[in-house]
Amino acid sequence: MASLRLEIVQEAPFFSVEEEALLNLLRTADCLQRAFHRKTRDWGLTSTQYNVLRILRGAQPHGLTCSAIGSRMIAAEPDITRLLARLKSLKLVRQRRDSHDRREVWTVISDAGLDLLRRMEPVIRNLPGELLGHLDGAELTEFIRLLELARKPNQGALTPVSSTVAAGSD
Repeated sequence: MASLRLEIVQEAPFFSVEEEALLNLLRTADCLQRAFHRKTRDWGLTSTQYNVLRILRGAQPHGLTCSAIGSRMIAAEPDITRLLARLKSLKLVRQRRDSHDRREVWTVISDAGLDLLRRMEPVIRNLPGELLGHLDGAELTEFIRLLELARKPNQGALTPVSSTVAAGSD
């Protein structure tokens, strides 16, 4: 098994086993993210745009506000508004102002967005097996347990940086 030090051509040992574990996690997440992105780009989407469409498909028929979409994202996205504007320009989503609070904008997946997800589905459904199929069931269960355990004390970090900056600037 190749160690991370060899992969990144690092001569010095890691400062701690925690540092080595964290850097391995970040390197692995980046590797898997890039593989996922290679699959979604065939349809002209980023993996983040795909994630938004997937979230909106699950929120039918009412849709969601920007903040609700942001809270459901797999990876924090600091500029949901711009991301939604891009999806709207591609006609994959529709937006409308809330009738009671004009500041709120509701986003709904369009028929074109649903059609795109249907076309992507066979490839996307096979992707977890392609990326993690070399691990057996017990290894995957332990992997999930360890990832959840590592994430637990950092749940506050799930709030996008832009939200914490904006909240502190009042």
